[in-house]
Amino acid sequence: MPARSSAQWAADRPGGARGCPDPAPDVEVLVPCFERPAALAVTLSGLAAQLEADFDVVLSDQSPTPVWEEPAVAGMIRLLRAQGRRVRCLRNLPRRGLAQQRQHLLEASGARLVLFLDSDVWLEPGTVSRLRTALDAHGCGFMGSAVQGLSFLGDRRPGEWESFEPWEGRVEPEAAPRDGPAHERWRLHSAANLAHLAAETELGDAPFLVYRIAWVGGCVLYDRAKLLDSGGFGFWDTLPPEHAGEDVLAQWRMMPRWGGAAVLPSGAVHLEAPTTVEDRSVEATDLLAEESEG
Repeated sequence: MPARSSAQWAADRPGGARGCPDPAPDVEVLVPCFERPAALAVTLSGLAAQLEADFDVVLSDQSPTPVWEEPAVAGMIRLLRAQGRRVRCLRNLPRRGLAQQRQHLLEASGARLVLFLDSDVWLEPGTVSRLRTALDAHGCGFMGSAVQGLSFLGDRRPGEWESFEPWEGRVEPEAAPRDGPAHERWRLHSAANLAHLAAETELGDAPFLVYRIAWVGGCVLYDRAKLLDSGGFGFWDTLPPEHAGEDVLAQWRMMPRWGGAAVLPSGAVHLEAPTTVEDRSVEATDLLAEESEG
């Protein structure tokens, strides 16, 4: 159900006082956390602004001190709960890399759809509903809202828009875009390219369009059963703790069977906080090449 308004924050949830909880929503937002409480608080405020969407939230934290003990984060968790969202706060230590963190979150959820949302991304109101509408309409494995850096609004890069290609009809399975022209689609998600493309693209009467991707990060809604069927992030134990590209590998394993895409306009804003993944010398996607050779 939609979020409860401020007039209802102090009211009991329907059935709550009788010990009969509301049915779980179809969507659960999964947020991997490590430090950066200020950014996480902004991320949670973006979720609180998704008033028309029905979802619960799971935080999986690997900070030395639980990040939800920070006042700003705690305040946003209280707001989400007052709105009627279930918010679960999990600890996941020791740190064994982002792939393990994502698998931990995936295994903690039983929702039909799971939205992996990085802890430094603010969502425009309506973004969660837009993603769900798009994923349900196309029936593919995942649908993303790629993050955009608004510090680059004055940096127009039309040469990086050339690979932009809307899907005509339903999203279809396609080979993992490991190289060639399809791989060049990654440039669409650099800087503020999506904001510029949205301003240049005629949507007509449609509220959004769906386009082809190389991969999409930061804010991705998955069909949970299809993600699990493709192995999820279960490859985590084949990687060192310091790695990158785990979301790319998971998506490349899904695309040949289920397909995947992203929406324009995006509505996801990267807060441009310092990264928590400083060592990117090991790319998870190298596993795909090893599997092909084996």
